[in-house]
Amino acid sequence: MRLKKLTYFLLFLITLTACAQDKNSVNNKNTHEVVVSDLTNPWGFVFLPDNSLLITEKEGKIIHFKNDTKTEIEGLPEIYVRGQGGLLDISIHPNYKNNGWIYFSYASPKGEGKGGNTAIMRAKIKNNTLIEKELLYKAEPNTTKGQHFGSRIVFDREGYLYFSIGERGERDINPQDITRDCGKIYRLNDDGTIPKDNPFVDSKDAKKAIWSYGHRNPQGMEIHPETKDIWTHEHGPKGGDEINIIRKGKNYGWPIITYGKNYSGTTITNQTEKKGMEQPLHYWDPSIAPSGMAFISSDKYGDWKGSLLVGSLKFSYLDRCEIKNGKVVKEERLLDGIGRVRAIEQGPYGYIYVGVENIGIVKLLRL
Repeated sequence: MRLKKLTYFLLFLITLTACAQDKNSVNNKNTHEVVVSDLTNPWGFVFLPDNSLLITEKEGKIIHFKNDTKTEIEGLPEIYVRGQGGLLDISIHPNYKNNGWIYFSYASPKGEGKGGNTAIMRAKIKNNTLIEKELLYKAEPNTTKGQHFGSRIVFDREGYLYFSIGERGERDINPQDITRDCGKIYRLNDDGTIPKDNPFVDSKDAKKAIWSYGHRNPQGMEIHPETKDIWTHEHGPKGGDEINIIRKGKNYGWPIITYGKNYSGTTITNQTEKKGMEQPLHYWDPSIAPSGMAFISSDKYGDWKGSLLVGSLKFSYLDRCEIKNGKVVKEERLLDGIGRVRAIEQGPYGYIYVGVENIGIVKLLRL
């Protein structure tokens, strides 16, 4: 009898915990259609000028989807698939029509030590094969830990390449140390060289590619369509997922300041703010486990124009954040229960496309 009561009590606790995300309303006035089916983990995708798609699968595949046909691209580098690591984001050069460069991030085993770490490569595609492959950046050292690889890629309006790398589970070592990789946002020229005006080019022993630091695990990055600022979000621990606007040379605080706790519930730090460290534009508590990020800049979705979209891995929905005066003033859940949302892009003609684990790429429709 006592065991039965205990079971009921545990079920009740689980129910309470599962409802923690219910503070955000559900908007059912939308639906979707599946555009590319049968994808296990579409970590990133990008539209080509002919409206076809390049899609990364974390297990180590690039898929070209055109005319309802999936073709696997050959010639990828060796990829370290472990935990959260594998083949990650993908993007194309702003002048892709003329130069054909694609860029992708992945966990690479090359370099010092066992395991792997995040790398950025560019290449071209010919006859469904990668050619002219160039390794632009490789974080060091390697580690066999399976968490916090990052990694998103964006180009700004001046053609600089930005990418994120998580702190690889070494929170007390990497994110606050600019002489070490990981827990950073990086900035390169499109050919992998270091821009002369990067913030730490003259700092002794610093990693010259660093643009900002003090990050945990950024898996969303996007250029704001109007201000052209770089927006990111990153995973917190238990609570403390953040949205940040990234500024040159700034420290975003992890793990000195955070709104999160350890997964066990114990305290990481009592500080949520500190002089010289940036405050997030917004944070989630409880965590939604954010992945993927896009702004709605088209007129396809009416008054949603200007909203920020963030995927939730934990609660399986698309979070629409309404932004006013630099603050998130409202959130609502779209595609509620669809599955683990991994990647988001605004595609041709202004429609929103979403990569969902174990489903594929879906197009968001509004009734």
